[in-house]
This record gives sequence, structure tokens and C-alpha cells, in this order.
Amino acid sequence: MAVMRVNPNRMELSRLKKRLAIAVRGHKLLKDKRDEMVRRFIELVRRNKELREQVEKELTQALGDFLMARAVMSTEVLEEAVMYPTRQVELKVSKQNVMSVDVPKIDYEEKSQEGLSPYPYGFASTSAELDDSIITLSGILPRMLELAEIEKTCQMLADEIEKTRRRVNALEHIMIPQMEETIKYIAMKMDEDERASRTRLMKVKDMIEERSAKSSD
Repeated sequence: MAVMRVNPNRMELSRLKKRLAIAVRGHKLLKDKRDEMVRRFIELVRRNKELREQVEKELTQALGDFLMARAVMSTEVLEEAVMYPTRQVELKVSKQNVMSVDVPKIDYEEKSQEGLSPYPYGFASTSAELDDSIITLSGILPRMLELAEIEKTCQMLADEIEKTRRRVNALEHIMIPQMEETIKYIAMKMDEDERASRTRLMKVKDMIEERSAKSSD
């Protein structure tokens, strides 16, 4: 690991030691954050899988009933039956914070009149299969909205996990080792300089003592 370009002195050594301590603490915090995000991500993926299977099953059932209705009803009657929905839904999309990530939160409010039939048609010219399809689709909306919310949250968490992973790796494999090597280099260089300085002082002392001895003679 290459050392950083620094002046090998006590001030630089002290500064680097402080930076290293901060980097080590930051590394631990980022690892803890990454691990918690991964845990939350796995929980959401499991919930997403359950919801998707449920929604796909209900959509398949609704489509099957609709196709059965289409087989026994004329196209004109079928289109007229579903042309005017009786339900009005207001969606509100806001943000919620999950592990420092702003993810979407979808709330909905049904604006339909209380007690109003979910069927946008009379029963005289329609089939029971169409009724079943409408009821299934009517009840699936909350789960579809939750599924959309969770899938977007999973996507955003996955991006944040990857960013955090790169930062953890950069600290763990590049920045922290580089600072540690640089600290060792500075300490070694300072020891060498100190030994060299001590040697020079000893030589000067010997020279002074030698001159003093000659003067005495």
C-alpha cells in the first residue's frame, strides 16, 4: 500500500492519527448501517414476493372471470357495463425515511358514496362471471398500491446499499490501510531522524571534548 505524500513530522503524525480514528468510527457506522439496510431489504423482498404472488393470483382469477363474461356477453353490452365506474379513489404520494433514504409512501382514500354498489351496471344483461371479476378487481387495489410502494422502496434501498458498500470497501481496503501505512512511515522516519540527530550530537560532543583535551595539553 503506497503511503500518502506528507511531511514526516509530529504535527502531521498527530493529524493523521485523528483522521484514522474518525475513519475507523465512520467505517463501523457505515457497516452497521449497511447491515441494517440489508436486513430491512430482505424483509421487504419477502413481503414483496408474498404480495406479488397474491396480486398475480387475483389478477389471473379476475382475468379468467372477465374472459368467461366476454364469451357469453356481446362486446357492446360488456363495454357499456364497465364504461362508468362507481368508485373514485384519491391517491396521496408522500415520503418516509427508511435508514436515511426517502422512500415513497402511498395512501389512498375512497371517495365513493357510502353504500354505493361496486357494480357500475344493472344485472339484467350481465353475467355472474363479470360480477366476480369486478369484485376481485375492486378488492385488489390496496395490495397493488402496497406492492408498488414496496417495489420502489426495494429499488431505492438496493441503490443505497450498493453506495454504502462501496464506501465501506473504500475505507476498509484503501483509506484506512493507507493512513496506517503512512503513520508507520512517519513514525519510522522520525525515529531515523532522531537517531541521526543523536549521532550528530554525540560527534559534536566528542569533537568538543577532544579540543578541550588538546587545549589542556
